[in-house]
Formats: sequence, structure tokens, C-alpha cells
Amino acid sequence: MVPSKEQSEQSEQQAAFHIGPYAFANPWILAPMAGVSEMPFRVLARRLGASAAPTELVSAKGLLYGQARTQRYVEHDPCEQPFWVQIFGSDVPSMVAGAIRAHELGAKIIDVNMGCPVRKVTKNGAGSGLLVDPPRAAALVREMVRQTSTPITVKIRTGWDAHSLNFEEMVQRLADVGCSAIAMHGRTRAQGYSGQANWDHISRLVEASPIPVIGNGDAFTAADARRMMSQTGCAAVMIGRGALGNPWIFAELTGKQVGPPTPQQRWAVVYEHLQAHLRHVDDLTRGIRRFRPHLMWYARGLTGAASFRANITTIEDYDALIARCEPFFTQAQCSEAIAGQDIEFEVKQALG
Repeated sequence: MVPSKEQSEQSEQQAAFHIGPYAFANPWILAPMAGVSEMPFRVLARRLGASAAPTELVSAKGLLYGQARTQRYVEHDPCEQPFWVQIFGSDVPSMVAGAIRAHELGAKIIDVNMGCPVRKVTKNGAGSGLLVDPPRAAALVREMVRQTSTPITVKIRTGWDAHSLNFEEMVQRLADVGCSAIAMHGRTRAQGYSGQANWDHISRLVEASPIPVIGNGDAFTAADARRMMSQTGCAAVMIGRGALGNPWIFAELTGKQVGPPTPQQRWAVVYEHLQAHLRHVDDLTRGIRRFRPHLMWYARGLTGAASFRANITTIEDYDALIARCEPFFTQAQCSEAIAGQDIEFEVKQALG
């Protein structure tokens, strides 16, 4: 559907926000998600309206040692400007070296992951593990700011658990050492992705913060994202699970599209995403296997989705996959609103 003149004008009036010298056209950002925020999906989100799409979390040590798999995470398209790379680690030398290397590979903004709740990350003092040691977290950012010419942002959670909420302390410490912006998921590390994100905590962070605040958590629909901004006063909203299978959320937010896509529009985007993904992975069988979660998310809310999901779990042949997908996506009708609340999403697939 074509957006109305009023909706287009509202989209144009959306306030841009800044990180360092970089201005963003709108406040809607694709959140960094491990195993999801690869270049093809980032580019798709940007094309549909997202003003930014940081990479999934990248190991600072992996960048430092030139690991091929790690460097693949920072491959990017020319449209991804300013290119925003999220890194994780726990010690100053490797984080500084990782940030420098990321900049050499094209990063214009470096984000430090202090929100990942997964044990294999936190047990080494990285991700949410940094929340329990604010002085060390600040020392990391201070040296990254001092030794690079790249704006440094940070993504946190509200605290380690309900008894150690320290987001207001964190933002003050981080701002004092030169952090350019802060994003916060409104859950504690202990919550993982359960329960509800506390937007009141995001509001409190906005009040306490001298730097731009990006809200994150439970923005499953365009209406949710707009409500988060109006309720919390945050400068921008990061959308994670709400974009899975529904990258059109950014088109709706920016006034490029009204309502859900038609079946033909849906298939055109799924096909485009699949082709870009297969080129990026450069291994047909592995690429098909890795794209299956996206197909399952794209099927959400469509008639016959359960049968479709069951049928594609064993398909590894490209022609067979297309033969199954094309008729499904071009003929299936929406059986429910496309929203993110009920999407099955394992924590291991969403680091941070």
C-alpha cells in the first residue's frame, strides 16, 4: 500500500539523532543479533528504512589475530554508512587493538557489547560480565576513545540482576570517559529474554544520561517502537526480535509502506534475502541450512506455516527449496498480525 501524504510528512519530520559527527536519517535501528545481523539482513533492513544496522557481536581478539571467520563478520556493503561494528572482550589491550583493527576494516562507529547474557561470554568477564565491574568497563571505553579516532558506543542491560541495577552509574561512568551514545535493553542479565523489558528503566536512563540513549527491548511492532520513544524520551529505538521475519517494520516506521506486505511483496523480499545470503555464505548447502531460521520467521502468521516449517527442515537442494517456498509465500494469507511476541528465539541466537 502507498503511504498517505500525512504519513510521509510524519516520516520526514522524524528527528534525526547523532553519534559523534554522524547524523542518522531516522531513529529506527536494527539491533545487533548473533547469527542474524549478517551483511545481507543488515542491507535489507537498511533498504527498507532502518537508519543503521550494527553488526552482530564480533570478538576483539578474533579481529586482533585476523581470524577469517571473525573478519567475515565485518564484511559490509557500501550502503552501510556509517558502518557500525559491535565488538566484545574483557581486557583493555585486546579491546583497543580490536577497535583499531575494526576501524582499519571500515568501521566508522565501534560499539562495545556489555549486554550479552550468554554464559560462554560472561564467564570471561565480557558482555554483561562488565556490568558487575563498572570501573573496568569505564577503563575499556576510556582507552578505546583515547587510542582511536572512532566514536565509541556501548550497549548494556539494566544490571546483572534485580538486586544490582546499576544502569545510572554505568552511563555516568561511560559518559565521563568519552562514550558517544548508550543503548540499553530493558532487562537484567538474569532475565535473559524472559519476562518484560522495563521501559521505566529506559526513561530513568534518559533522565540520567548526558549522551544519547537508544532504547531496546520488546519493540515488536511499529506501534511499540513509536510508543517506546514517546514513553521514554529515548533518541532512537533498536528493534531486534520484532524485525525477524518482518523487516517491513522499518518500512512502516518510515512511512514507506502501510500495513503488511502483499504475498508478492513478501516473496520478492524473501527471495532477494535468500540470494544475497547464499552469495555471502558462498557454500550452497551451508547457506541453505543457515537460512532456514529466516524462512521460519518469514512464515510466521501465514496460513499453513506449521506444515511449511516442518517440510523445509530437511531440504538442502536449492531447486527443491525454491519449489517449496515460492508457492507458499505467494499464496499464503495472513492468519494473524505479524508481531514478534510469539516468535521462538533462543538466547544463543541473540547475543546482546
